[in-house]
Amino acid sequence: MVLPVTTVLAFGTWLLAQSEAAAGAPTISIFLKPPGVIPPGGSTTICCSCQCDEGNVVLYKDGKQLRSQELREGRAKFPISNATQKDAGPYSCHYLAGGTVLARSETLEITVKEFSLPRPVLSVMPGLEVAAGAYVTFRCTIARARAGCFLYLEGHNKAPDLIHKDQDDFNLPRVHKGNEGRYSCQCYSGAAFMEWSDVSNSLDLVVKDYTWSNVGRLVLGAAVLVLLGLIVAEDRHSLPCISPVGRGGHQAAPCTQSSP
Repeated sequence: MVLPVTTVLAFGTWLLAQSEAAAGAPTISIFLKPPGVIPPGGSTTICCSCQCDEGNVVLYKDGKQLRSQELREGRAKFPISNATQKDAGPYSCHYLAGGTVLARSETLEITVKEFSLPRPVLSVMPGLEVAAGAYVTFRCTIARARAGCFLYLEGHNKAPDLIHKDQDDFNLPRVHKGNEGRYSCQCYSGAAFMEWSDVSNSLDLVVKDYTWSNVGRLVLGAAVLVLLGLIVAEDRHSLPCISPVGRGGHQAAPCTQSSP
Protein backbone atom coordinates (compact mmCIF):
# COMPACT_ATOMS: atom_id res chain seq x y z
CA MET A 1 0.00 0.00 0.00
CA VAL A 2 1.30 3.45 -0.89
CA LEU A 3 1.12 6.02 1.89
CA PRO A 4 -0.34 9.42 0.98
CA VAL A 5 2.22 12.21 0.64
CA THR A 6 0.46 14.19 3.38
CA THR A 7 0.98 11.30 5.78
CA VAL A 8 4.67 11.09 4.91
CA LEU A 9 5.16 14.82 5.41
CA ALA A 10 3.26 14.76 8.71
CA PHE A 11 5.45 11.93 9.97
CA GLY A 12 8.60 13.86 8.98
CA THR A 13 7.35 16.94 10.84
CA TRP A 14 6.71 14.81 13.94
CA LEU A 15 10.24 13.35 13.80
CA LEU A 16 11.72 16.87 13.56
CA ALA A 17 9.71 18.03 16.57
CA GLN A 18 10.83 15.01 18.58
CA SER A 19 14.49 15.63 17.74
CA GLU A 20 14.20 19.26 18.85
CA ALA A 21 12.49 18.24 22.09
CA ALA A 22 15.26 15.73 22.74
CA ALA A 23 17.84 18.50 22.66
CA GLY A 24 17.30 18.83 26.40
CA ALA A 25 17.72 21.74 28.78
CA PRO A 26 19.69 24.86 27.79
CA THR A 27 23.44 24.86 28.38
CA ILE A 28 25.76 27.79 29.02
CA SER A 29 29.54 28.05 28.61
CA ILE A 30 32.12 30.62 29.72
CA PHE A 31 35.42 31.64 28.10
CA LEU A 32 37.86 34.54 27.77
CA LYS A 33 38.26 36.55 24.60
CA PRO A 34 41.15 36.75 23.97
CA PRO A 35 42.20 33.76 26.09
CA GLY A 36 45.23 33.55 28.37
CA VAL A 37 46.86 35.13 31.39
CA ILE A 38 46.19 38.88 31.68
CA PRO A 39 48.89 41.45 32.51
CA PRO A 40 48.23 44.13 35.19
CA GLY A 41 46.52 47.03 33.45
CA GLY A 42 45.45 44.78 30.57
CA SER A 43 41.95 44.06 29.33
CA THR A 44 39.87 41.07 28.32
CA THR A 45 36.23 40.04 28.00
CA ILE A 46 34.39 37.29 29.84
CA CYS A 47 31.95 35.74 27.36
CA CYS A 48 28.95 33.65 28.38
CA SER A 49 27.44 31.71 25.48
CA CYS A 50 24.04 30.05 25.86
CA GLN A 51 22.08 27.69 23.59
CA CYS A 52 18.85 29.54 24.33
CA ASP A 53 16.66 32.26 22.85
CA GLU A 54 16.14 34.84 25.57
CA GLY A 55 16.71 35.53 29.26
CA ASN A 56 19.41 36.98 31.50
CA VAL A 57 22.94 35.92 32.39
CA VAL A 58 24.38 36.58 35.85
CA LEU A 59 28.16 36.63 36.33
CA TYR A 60 29.52 35.19 39.57
CA LYS A 61 32.98 35.34 41.16
CA ASP A 62 33.85 33.17 44.15
CA GLY A 63 30.14 32.38 44.44
CA LYS A 64 29.17 36.07 44.70
CA GLN A 65 27.00 37.82 42.14
CA LEU A 66 28.78 40.57 40.21
CA ARG A 67 26.76 41.68 37.21
CA SER A 68 23.71 40.76 35.16
CA GLN A 69 23.11 41.20 31.45
CA GLU A 70 20.35 40.38 28.99
CA LEU A 71 21.22 37.81 26.32
CA ARG A 72 21.86 39.16 22.84
CA GLU A 73 22.07 36.58 20.05
CA GLY A 74 22.75 33.90 22.65
CA ARG A 75 25.68 35.69 24.26
CA ALA A 76 26.48 38.03 27.17
CA LYS A 77 29.79 39.90 27.43
CA PHE A 78 31.42 41.23 30.61
CA PRO A 79 34.54 43.30 29.86
CA ILE A 80 37.47 43.70 32.26
CA SER A 81 39.67 46.77 31.78
CA ASN A 82 42.77 47.94 33.66
CA ALA A 83 43.03 44.52 35.31
CA THR A 84 44.45 44.13 38.82
CA GLN A 85 44.95 41.20 41.18
CA LYS A 86 41.41 41.83 42.43
CA ASP A 87 40.13 40.62 39.03
CA ALA A 88 41.89 37.25 39.42
CA GLY A 89 39.87 34.28 40.61
CA PRO A 90 37.14 31.80 39.64
CA TYR A 91 34.18 32.99 37.55
CA SER A 92 30.98 31.32 36.39
CA CYS A 93 27.78 32.22 34.51
CA HIS A 94 24.18 31.43 35.42
CA TYR A 95 21.37 31.51 32.87
CA LEU A 96 18.01 32.73 34.18
CA ALA A 97 14.56 32.85 32.57
CA GLY A 98 11.56 34.13 34.49
CA GLY A 99 13.71 34.50 37.58
CA THR A 100 14.60 30.78 37.61
CA VAL A 101 18.15 29.48 37.16
CA LEU A 102 18.04 27.02 34.25
CA ALA A 103 21.76 26.45 33.61
CA ARG A 104 25.17 27.00 35.22
CA SER A 105 28.50 27.12 33.43
CA GLU A 106 31.75 25.50 34.44
CA THR A 107 34.29 27.57 36.40
CA LEU A 108 36.73 29.84 34.56
CA GLU A 109 39.94 30.71 36.42
CA ILE A 110 41.35 34.15 35.57
CA THR A 111 45.04 34.84 36.28
CA VAL A 112 46.72 38.25 36.37
CA LYS A 113 50.55 38.20 36.03
CA GLU A 114 53.38 40.46 34.83
CA PHE A 115 54.82 39.61 31.40
CA SER A 116 58.61 39.25 31.42
CA LEU A 117 59.25 36.70 28.65
CA PRO A 118 59.46 37.58 24.93
CA ARG A 119 56.30 37.14 22.90
CA PRO A 120 56.13 33.76 21.10
CA VAL A 121 55.23 33.15 17.47
CA LEU A 122 52.64 30.53 16.53
CA SER A 123 52.74 28.62 13.24
CA VAL A 124 50.76 25.69 11.84
CA MET A 125 51.69 23.01 9.33
CA PRO A 126 50.77 22.06 6.64
CA GLY A 127 48.64 25.22 6.51
CA LEU A 128 45.60 27.09 7.79
CA GLU A 129 43.16 25.16 5.57
CA VAL A 130 43.29 21.36 5.78
CA ALA A 131 41.10 18.39 4.96
CA ALA A 132 39.44 16.39 7.74
CA GLY A 133 41.68 13.56 8.88
CA ALA A 134 44.89 15.45 8.11
CA TYR A 135 47.90 15.52 10.46
CA VAL A 136 48.31 19.08 11.80
CA THR A 137 51.23 20.45 13.82
CA PHE A 138 51.19 23.66 15.88
CA ARG A 139 54.59 25.16 16.69
CA CYS A 140 54.99 27.82 19.38
CA THR A 141 58.43 29.43 19.05
CA ILE A 142 59.90 31.63 21.81
CA ALA A 143 63.39 33.08 22.24
CA ARG A 144 63.83 31.56 25.67
CA ALA A 145 65.38 28.23 26.56
CA ARG A 146 63.43 25.77 28.69
CA ALA A 147 60.11 27.60 28.38
CA GLY A 148 56.82 25.69 28.35
CA CYS A 149 53.82 26.92 26.38
CA PHE A 150 50.05 26.59 26.39
CA LEU A 151 48.00 26.27 23.21
CA TYR A 152 44.62 28.06 23.37
CA LEU A 153 41.49 27.56 21.25
CA GLU A 154 39.27 30.62 21.51
CA GLY A 155 35.73 29.94 22.72
CA HIS A 156 36.69 26.84 24.70
CA ASN A 157 36.99 26.76 28.47
CA LYS A 158 38.62 23.36 28.66
CA ALA A 159 42.13 23.19 30.07
CA PRO A 160 44.54 24.50 27.42
CA ASP A 161 46.86 22.02 25.73
CA LEU A 162 50.35 22.07 27.21
CA ILE A 163 53.42 22.06 24.99
CA HIS A 164 56.04 20.70 27.39
CA LYS A 165 59.46 22.25 27.81
CA ASP A 166 61.12 19.29 26.11
CA GLN A 167 58.86 19.60 23.06
CA ASP A 168 58.55 22.16 20.28
CA ASP A 169 55.21 21.14 18.77
CA PHE A 170 51.67 20.13 19.55
CA ASN A 171 50.23 17.57 17.12
CA LEU A 172 46.69 16.74 16.06
CA PRO A 173 46.94 13.35 14.28
CA ARG A 174 43.45 13.39 12.72
CA VAL A 175 41.73 16.76 12.69
CA HIS A 176 37.95 17.13 12.48
CA LYS A 177 35.45 20.00 12.42
CA GLY A 178 35.61 20.25 16.21
CA ASN A 179 39.28 21.28 15.93
CA GLU A 180 38.38 24.27 13.78
CA GLY A 181 38.78 27.75 15.25
CA ARG A 182 41.18 30.50 16.34
CA TYR A 183 44.40 29.35 18.04
CA SER A 184 47.08 31.20 20.00
CA CYS A 185 49.81 30.26 22.47
CA GLN A 186 51.38 31.69 25.61
CA CYS A 187 54.60 30.63 27.34
CA TYR A 188 55.84 30.45 30.91
CA SER A 189 59.04 29.71 32.80
CA GLY A 190 59.71 28.46 36.31
CA ALA A 191 58.27 25.59 38.29
CA ALA A 192 55.61 27.81 39.86
CA PHE A 193 54.66 29.61 36.61
CA MET A 194 56.39 32.75 37.88
CA GLU A 195 57.32 34.26 34.50
CA TRP A 196 54.91 34.69 31.60
CA SER A 197 54.95 35.92 28.03
CA ASP A 198 52.32 37.87 26.14
CA VAL A 199 49.87 35.88 24.02
CA SER A 200 51.14 35.09 20.52
CA ASN A 201 49.62 36.01 17.21
CA SER A 202 46.36 34.16 16.48
CA LEU A 203 45.77 31.72 13.60
CA ASP A 204 42.42 30.57 12.21
CA LEU A 205 42.36 26.86 11.36
CA VAL A 206 39.76 25.77 8.78
CA VAL A 207 38.89 22.06 8.45
CA LYS A 208 37.24 20.99 5.18
CA ASP A 209 35.15 17.87 5.71
CA TYR A 210 34.62 16.84 2.09
CA THR A 211 33.38 13.36 3.01
CA TRP A 212 30.44 14.52 5.08
CA SER A 213 29.68 17.24 2.56
CA ASN A 214 29.31 14.63 -0.20
CA VAL A 215 27.29 12.32 2.05
CA GLY A 216 24.95 15.19 2.87
CA ARG A 217 24.39 15.90 -0.82
CA LEU A 218 23.69 12.22 -1.55
CA VAL A 219 21.21 11.93 1.32
CA LEU A 220 19.41 15.09 0.23
CA GLY A 221 19.25 13.88 -3.38
CA ALA A 222 17.91 10.47 -2.31
CA ALA A 223 15.23 12.10 -0.13
CA VAL A 224 14.06 14.25 -3.05
CA LEU A 225 13.86 11.19 -5.35
CA VAL A 226 11.87 9.21 -2.77
CA LEU A 227 9.43 12.10 -2.31
CA LEU A 228 8.96 12.47 -6.08
CA GLY A 229 8.39 8.71 -6.38
CA LEU A 230 5.70 8.83 -3.71
CA ILE A 231 3.96 11.73 -5.45
CA VAL A 232 3.99 9.93 -8.82
CA ALA A 233 2.74 6.68 -7.26
CA GLU A 234 -0.14 8.44 -5.53
CA ASP A 235 -1.14 10.27 -8.73
CA ARG A 236 -1.22 7.02 -10.71
CA HIS A 237 -3.23 5.33 -8.01
CA SER A 238 -5.86 8.08 -7.98
CA LEU A 239 -6.36 8.26 -11.81
CA PRO A 240 -9.66 6.68 -13.12
CA CYS A 241 -9.34 3.69 -15.42
CA ILE A 242 -10.48 4.59 -18.99
CA SER A 243 -11.00 1.85 -21.56
CA PRO A 244 -9.53 2.58 -25.01
CA VAL A 245 -11.86 2.87 -28.05
CA GLY A 246 -11.06 0.54 -30.94
CA ARG A 247 -11.57 1.06 -34.68
CA GLY A 248 -15.06 1.71 -35.93
CA GLY A 249 -16.13 3.15 -32.61
CA HIS A 250 -16.24 -0.23 -30.91
CA GLN A 251 -15.04 -0.19 -27.31
CA ALA A 252 -12.11 -2.47 -26.62
CA ALA A 253 -11.96 -4.83 -23.68
CA PRO A 254 -12.30 -2.94 -20.39
CA CYS A 255 -9.10 -2.25 -18.45
CA THR A 256 -8.61 -3.63 -15.02
CA GLN A 257 -7.28 -1.70 -12.04
CA SER A 258 -5.41 -3.58 -9.41
CA SER A 259 -6.37 -3.14 -5.81
CA PRO A 260 -3.97 -1.17 -3.61
